[in-house]
Amino acid sequence: MTRVCLLGEAESNLQYDLLSRETAREALATYDLTRPFENAIALRTVSVGAAVSLLNDLDWYLTRFVDEALVQEPSVSDTEWLSRPLATQLRNGDVEPAETAEFCKVYGLERIDANEDDGDTDSSDDGDTAGVPTERLVEPLYVRRTDGELPAYDLRDVEDTLVVRVTEAEFT
Repeated sequence: MTRVCLLGEAESNLQYDLLSRETAREALATYDLTRPFENAIALRTVSVGAAVSLLNDLDWYLTRFVDEALVQEPSVSDTEWLSRPLATQLRNGDVEPAETAEFCKVYGLERIDANEDDGDTDSSDDGDTAGVPTERLVEPLYVRRTDGELPAYDLRDVEDTLVVRVTEAEFT
């Protein structure tokens, strides 16, 4: 299954902004939505083509509320994501999976303190933390893979990283 992850803009509450609009809510209604990171929504589709089509359907909302749309395609990598433009090139057959690894954007993953407000507008006080993200993505580092290796993320101390493969145009 192909995964899609929408990263919200800093000044927005992505879940509210998308699900409060009828057209976006209807487009997302058939998917099981999760919150893998602070101010992010993720879902699974059947293919990279379905993922790109969904992103195209949501384009009006993505332009206004989403900082970045990511796609994770198992035929490319089980751990690394693709930017929307790179996923589109892959779907269109303009690039082969093996040709996607050179240019990357690496986000640091920072743990969220359980007492820190994540900006969620759900004010329920039932103590249930299921679905509440425990990590946030922090400032990306653009890197170029050389000899099959990525340079280390060195912008700040983080426990882990998230790698997003990007097009050469996005890299420059």
